[in-house]
Order: sequence, then C-alpha cells, then structure tokens
Amino acid sequence: MGSNWPGHTQTGNNRALLSNNMPGQRLWILNNALQRRSDKTMKHTCFSIALALVMISALPVQAAGCYVDYKAKQDNPLRLQYGVAQINGTCDLRAAAAELAPRLAAQGWQLLNILSVFGEDGLDQRKDSAGQNYLRF
Repeated sequence: MGSNWPGHTQTGNNRALLSNNMPGQRLWILNNALQRRSDKTMKHTCFSIALALVMISALPVQAAGCYVDYKAKQDNPLRLQYGVAQINGTCDLRAAAAELAPRLAAQGWQLLNILSVFGEDGLDQRKDSAGQNYLRF
C-alpha cells in the first residue's frame, strides 16, 4: 500500500486520523462583531460606575450629624472633663481634633484626645456621662 505523504513509511496503521487538532476556520452564524464591541463598552461603563461608587463611599463623611466624645484638661488647679461636641467639618478623628482644640482653648481647656467619632444615634447613650459638657463646645 502506498501513502500520499512523501517520506512516509508504512507502519501498519492504515486507519484515518481519529482527531484533528489543527485550527479550523471559524464559521460565524451571526455577525456579532458589533455585539462584542458593545459588550466591551458595557464592561468599561459598569467598571467605571463601580469604581466611582467605591471612591465616593471612601470619602470622609461630611458633618451632617457628626459628633465626638473627648477628654480635656485645665491646669492650676488640675481639672479633667469628658464631653460631647458637634463637628461641622470632615467627620474623622484628625479633622475633629483640629476643629475642637481651638474651641476648647478659647475657654482655657486643653484637648487631651478624641475618644470616638459617631453619628446622632450615639448621642443619647453619652448624654448622662457628659453632663454639663454635653454639646457645650
């Protein structure tokens, strides 16, 4: 038996190939090139919107209902106070300390530390502890 391939020697395997791993020609039933372009645009749009939402949520909360509880002191004689104050600027520890320290200093108090930053939901539970220093500064 002869072979159609040059240089091919007979090995006893006379059957046809069981599989062909050569890449075939793509047969598109529908022309969906526009659909693929639209899918890419949709993916980019969705990604951009999701990224914008993440960035917006990472921004510091503005002061609508932003409060801090703090500790402050006065010297000669030494007096300590715990209080609750409303913050008008950015609602984070560093900005709250920068805003509250001058308010306290105007009354002769030195800010020791900000304990926490919270919203209106935390006011009631701190009211009794703050006493006369509840929203005083």
